[in-house]
Amino acid sequence: ADGGPGEQRESGIIARNDLILLGLIVVSLLAPNHLVQEGPYSRKVLVWLVATTIVAAYALRTKAREELRRWLEETWWFVRIIFPLLLLGVFIVGVIGAVLPKAWIETYMGGNGLLASFYATMLGSISYFATMTEAPFVHTLMGLGMGKGPAVALLLTGPGLSLPNWLAIGRVFGAKKAIVYVVTIVVLGSVSGWFVGNFILS
Repeated sequence: ADGGPGEQRESGIIARNDLILLGLIVVSLLAPNHLVQEGPYSRKVLVWLVATTIVAAYALRTKAREELRRWLEETWWFVRIIFPLLLLGVFIVGVIGAVLPKAWIETYMGGNGLLASFYATMLGSISYFATMTEAPFVHTLMGLGMGKGPAVALLLTGPGLSLPNWLAIGRVFGAKKAIVYVVTIVVLGSVSGWFVGNFILS
């Protein structure tokens, strides 16, 4: 017997309507910056509003009311969690940008040398900040003279390693495995930052 919509959904990884909706959401997020690269910021807002209206219209047409309600609840939950962290992160980044001496950043993490990437990796390996605050933090350091390679090294290391992370891994898996993990991340981050800075973003 032919299956209904529920069975069609189960037969694949993702339903076609959901895939189209996901694509429209991605387009609505990328379109403003790609379509409007010059002129007043209001043009980007206008493009975003048009794209978001298309997303909303398609969602209303293809989704049940209960699904839309859950979607909005999940969206609001993320906004409540992420937005305060983002504001706090931007504030902390602003303070750091005003306090850190530019000469120090240029001396230790300027350029794209392997040692500069190593210093950036070590900074990322002991720091503990949320993903939402990491990008503004790295952007601030680049404004103070950090090279592109060390910036990549810091972005690679930060999410997977921190001082509390060291302690947690050591307690659960033992000191030897924790040391191997930390050394591996630091080495890979340093080499990746050096390679990207010298051969890809140079």
